[in-house]
Amino acid sequence: MSDSRPTASDVLMRVVGLDKSYGGLKAVDSVTFDVYRGEVLALVGDNGAGKSTLIKAIAGAQPPDAGHVEMEGVPLRMRTPRDADAAGIGCLHQGLGLVDTLDVPENVFLGRELRTRVLGLVPQLDHGEMRQRTIELLDRFGVHLPRLNDPVIRLSGGQRQTVAISRLLLQEVRLVIMDEPMAALGVEEGARVLELVRNMRDRGISIIVISHNLEHVFQLADRIAVMKNGRLLGVVEAASTTREAIVRMITFGEAA
Repeated sequence: MSDSRPTASDVLMRVVGLDKSYGGLKAVDSVTFDVYRGEVLALVGDNGAGKSTLIKAIAGAQPPDAGHVEMEGVPLRMRTPRDADAAGIGCLHQGLGLVDTLDVPENVFLGRELRTRVLGLVPQLDHGEMRQRTIELLDRFGVHLPRLNDPVIRLSGGQRQTVAISRLLLQEVRLVIMDEPMAALGVEEGARVLELVRNMRDRGISIIVISHNLEHVFQLADRIAVMKNGRLLGVVEAASTTREAIVRMITFGEAA
């Protein structure tokens, strides 16, 4: 994102007064914030702070009880994940949703398979075209996967993350939501995923990252949103705060 102060025209998504309760528990309480074009917004807070519930509401997985989401000023009806897909919002959950027995192109095109016809009659998967488009997509974001034809179960954790992210990028998403993308990855693999996220941002894609790792957060984020007990305490510029200040917000509920 540019160093200049963002304006209203820079807002890609606006979350307005989002509420979500489970019985007597208020999991998300009147949360309002903006996401700018081409920024990484980190979402942090203790377990139970409401981060995952907020993200599920934005992604259409759990419709909110009140409030709404806007994309470029247009209110969205976020009732199912298909609504999020149609709005250009992609969500990468910790489970990744890959099919272990399929290879990389087959996972990237999962649910959007390309087909051709043998002799103009018999339909079959167009493996060659899917492989070529997968290579082009990975090249566009500076990603190298050495074994595209192997079942993804043989890939490392970081490579599997890359495949799952690539499947979202194939949809021409404008906003990607990532839940703990570096969890359980080693230092080198985590660094590769961080670089991929930076490349996405540099190409104008906005990213919301849930993370407990403040080291990764400060390496990556333009702004940091802190939640506690379902409420948003504030959104701060990463360059103008410290790890200690964020920890105080998370632990003691200090306002930004």
